[in-house]
Amino acid sequence: MASRSAPPPPTRVLFVRHGQTPTTGAVLPGRAPGLHLSDAGRGQAEAAAARIAGLKRVDAVYASPMERTRETAAPIARARGLRVRVDKGLLEADFGEWTGRKLSDLRRLRAWKAVQQHPSGFRFPGGESFAEMQTRVVSATLRLCARHAGGTIVVVSHADPIKAAVNDALGAHLDQFQRIVISPCSISVVAYGDLGSIVLATNSTGDDLTALVPS
Repeated sequence: MASRSAPPPPTRVLFVRHGQTPTTGAVLPGRAPGLHLSDAGRGQAEAAAARIAGLKRVDAVYASPMERTRETAAPIARARGLRVRVDKGLLEADFGEWTGRKLSDLRRLRAWKAVQQHPSGFRFPGGESFAEMQTRVVSATLRLCARHAGGTIVVVSHADPIKAAVNDALGAHLDQFQRIVISPCSISVVAYGDLGSIVLATNSTGDDLTALVPS
């Protein structure tokens, strides 16, 4: 009887949300250009870089095209002697007409309940649906995993895309993705292998447990 070959090692993906910006928690910035990290956000990015620098292996650092993700990825890549590679598949959701609006105003809308309780059936006015966003981000992640099979990569993106990717890795229905919290500069780790995905960590922000609060 022929012996079975060992399966290839999984590809480990470190999903990093960008650091704080001047509008984090107050405005839905979406894909509007010109939003940069705040001083606090730059400090968070440096701290994330220090944590990732301790890993034995990092093969590549990817970021969405937005300024805040590229600025977060920069110290991570620098600490590993790598360059930041931009991938459009990692973009924030297209919030359409909601882009730039205050969250306090959006929470008063009747549609906000659908965003929280039935995201699988919601499309942002003039923008993307949550289902389309999840398909886009997961497809991009799997493409990058294939490019770095068996390695470790860093993917710097935004809260909702990372939540959607983690939700998919858990095999959960999209309507449950709002139960996942992804804090600024948190690190979530998923291993993608031949037998599926394994979630190794979610919303890891270091030793400071006070940061683990709903956003």
